[in-house]
Amino acid sequence: MTVVGVWQKSREFVHSFHDEISGPQRPQLAFREVVVLLVTAILLVVYFYFGKASYFTERIRPGLLESGAFTGKDPMWFGLSSYVYWAAASLFLRFVIPLAVIVVVFRESPTHWGFGLGSLRHAWLYLSLFAAMVPILTLASLDPAFQDKYPFYKAASDGGQVFWLYEVCYGLQFLALESFFRGFLLFGLYQRFGHYAVFIMVVPYCMVHFGKPMPETLGAIAAGIILGTLALKSGSIYLGALLHWGVGLTMDLLASPNIKF
Repeated sequence: MTVVGVWQKSREFVHSFHDEISGPQRPQLAFREVVVLLVTAILLVVYFYFGKASYFTERIRPGLLESGAFTGKDPMWFGLSSYVYWAAASLFLRFVIPLAVIVVVFRESPTHWGFGLGSLRHAWLYLSLFAAMVPILTLASLDPAFQDKYPFYKAASDGGQVFWLYEVCYGLQFLALESFFRGFLLFGLYQRFGHYAVFIMVVPYCMVHFGKPMPETLGAIAAGIILGTLALKSGSIYLGALLHWGVGLTMDLLASPNIKF
């Protein structure tokens, strides 16, 4: 085929593609969905590169030590500082910014996006889920892969004050996580996509688990669907955040059999 022939075929393909997507069946995304998806994508990128505890450990803390702004004389706070940063960055990127977008850009009440207390009549479902998770967590804690992964801050395995301070940071991170995925992203898409929004939300939620043990990453798919459905039913993300923290806390305890209080 000549160069002219290739060019003509390419033009025909582009025009046919344009006609197809411009037809009457083309899905129309509203301003709300475009903003929610773009903000979600941007915040996922910023969090991945700048929001993790490892970023503070590798990039920020050395500069603070060199400048004398952070001495590191207290071993407990020296180690915990990375996780305090992690909790603060999570809250800012995954809770504060989405909340600001809801209020300032959309001019809507956060309670319509899962940020209200919602209904407590579904609390028994969350308790049932936690009870069902305990035996699964117990079995998982016997796996060396889980023992190596949890708790993230290994010094927390020593117990005492350092354990609970770390768990507070961990809990705040879960609050931010739930508000981002089960609040901003899910409720932001629900108006347009209905319950299909749950499955859209699950895709990036599963991906943020990459690097963890594979059973947990696969389990995140089921967990995302269940927590997303319950968030829509209850109208709130807070019970989901509490459940998520309870599961994380239990996993840390089970993965640290020699912990002392």
